[in-house]
Amino acid sequence: MDVKQLKCIYLDQPSLEGFRNFISSWYLETDRFTAVVDPGPLSTIPVLVNALREAGVDRLDYVLLTHIHIDHAGGTGELLKYYPAAKVICHPDGIRHMVSPDKLWQGSLAVLGETAQVYGEIIPVPASAISYAPMVDDTGIHVYMTPGHAPHHVCYGYEDLLFGGEVAGVHIPVESGRYMRPATPPRFIYDVALESINKMIALAPRYLVIAHHGLVEPAVSYLETAREQLALWVKAVAVTAHIVEEQRDDVLYDWLLNNDPTFSGIEQLEKDIYARERYFMGNSLLGMRQYYESLEEEQQRVWRES
Repeated sequence: MDVKQLKCIYLDQPSLEGFRNFISSWYLETDRFTAVVDPGPLSTIPVLVNALREAGVDRLDYVLLTHIHIDHAGGTGELLKYYPAAKVICHPDGIRHMVSPDKLWQGSLAVLGETAQVYGEIIPVPASAISYAPMVDDTGIHVYMTPGHAPHHVCYGYEDLLFGGEVAGVHIPVESGRYMRPATPPRFIYDVALESINKMIALAPRYLVIAHHGLVEPAVSYLETAREQLALWVKAVAVTAHIVEEQRDDVLYDWLLNNDPTFSGIEQLEKDIYARERYFMGNSLLGMRQYYESLEEEQQRVWRES
């Protein structure tokens, strides 16, 4: 496809340290339809709407949600007030939470605390406006189930482009090339996440949109890196599990710096973005630790010795 049909709209959060060039929404315009992928939280819907208006968008056909986490989907209901004809596409298990988001909002507050307050409340989506199908009408957009980052995660394929959400984790360009880390909050299950990445690799897309963030090429190279990191980070958790808790995070961080060349780019990040990544790294490792601790002893031994 012609990537000129794509527009990245940054949804920065100035009051949160390092939350710049992090959350983004993507606008796709073809001669047959228009779509926004992941409109972001309520707090930045004015930014998104202004960007769409500046681009001359007077009609929006689709809002495509890769998953229903608040930073990706929380502002969907508010966006529909500006574009009421838009159809929202979502994983079937996420629909009820978008229509009645009280539980989702309370869960966001419990996990994210002040960050959720900054993002803003989750606005309900009318039940008549949201649905799921493996194909989005006659647009040529395919919807792929990709649980891993979240059980309700999907990717969208259009021609040779894949909107990957967080299936490949987080990406930031650095001087040495690329920095990446897995995005594996609880409840993480290695085999489930691995299968999703393998499915996307099998599609062999040329371009990949990583929600956090950027349009990258060649897509398969980034997906393969994400696949390698999943195994490497579970191993990191396994080989450091015996370290006393007060020292474990530091030991694990050093282990990853020495064994994951893509993650080692973290030390090239600007100070505020580095702080943000260290914070979210903890959440990713929490998911992996809980996964590792759930395994039988023999399975744990295999990871330690792999």
